[in-house]
Amino acid sequence: MYRKEILSTTNGSDIVDITIIGGGPTGLYAAFYAGLRGVSCRVVDALPQLGGQLMALYPEKYIFDVGGFPKILAKDLAKNMIEQGTQFDPEIVLEAEVGELVPEDGHIRLVTRQGEFLSRTVVITAGKGALNPRILECPGFEEHYRPDGGVRTHVHQPEEFRGKRVLLVGGGDSAVDWALGLKDIVSELTMIHRRPGFRAHKATVAEVDAAVERKELELLIPYEVRDIAGQEGCVVGATIFNNKTDEERHLAVDAVIALLGFKPDLGPIAEWGLELERNSIKVSQTMETNLPGVYAAGDVTHYPGKLELISTGYGEAAIAVNHAVHFLDPKARLSPGHSTHLTAFRDQQDG
Repeated sequence: MYRKEILSTTNGSDIVDITIIGGGPTGLYAAFYAGLRGVSCRVVDALPQLGGQLMALYPEKYIFDVGGFPKILAKDLAKNMIEQGTQFDPEIVLEAEVGELVPEDGHIRLVTRQGEFLSRTVVITAGKGALNPRILECPGFEEHYRPDGGVRTHVHQPEEFRGKRVLLVGGGDSAVDWALGLKDIVSELTMIHRRPGFRAHKATVAEVDAAVERKELELLIPYEVRDIAGQEGCVVGATIFNNKTDEERHLAVDAVIALLGFKPDLGPIAEWGLELERNSIKVSQTMETNLPGVYAAGDVTHYPGKLELISTGYGEAAIAVNHAVHFLDPKARLSPGHSTHLTAFRDQQDG
């Protein structure tokens, strides 16, 4: 994994052709394409490691909808993306949130707490910005909510729950996926959802239903959490209730995992003078924003027909970088051609 590298770039000799804001899969693919096009590139990310949400939120979760992989762990996809995205040696700047983006004469100045960075063009691949987890508004939640505590809002290492009694709350893809991922690890798994119907893929919902039939987990609908009980700093139980009848049940549990989704927050991006729509950056078909030389790709963008998928982000990253290269040099070819014909990979093919 790339270690932190803070590079001061306040002098003219350190201006790069493209700065990519965001080190997740879309940003890493953009870095790959920048190297493929032979332009200088820098990746700036607020997190302490590359990989974005794949590493920060669900490293042990399987991804099923990335081309070429029937299924792959998020951390393994991140590892592959890092290897691909850094093969042309871009500058890597971590733990550096960009607070300001300032267009100036002939370049763009990026302001962070670690210093200022100059770039001729920018590609923003910041996902949904800061992702603040939705929390359970009930007694006991805040008291026990911490990364290594009995109340969590995401799963990093499933083995931490081995042999434990777990209450899983939620009805989206993450909740359904982790119900399947944890059922053979924990000693008891109870899953509750506040309403009928899941916001998840039908195939995985069907797997959960089958697991319920096999008594591998208990599923209760429509239930919510009333309170969480603790003793000596540890979770020991939870009270849940049927939100139609108000019937209560008291569960002895060692952990509560609330997978209720996230509230996206663009943070400083919203103050950069970019045209926004639906809490996202509005882009053209060339991934260009309303600011000259500033492009965006991935979940941070919006345009008619937008799909928020990793695979979509790859294509958007390639479009953004190629148009940024054309912006830098209008005589440059817009399309790089197929990788099998490029000089950069000729030695690998011959080998």
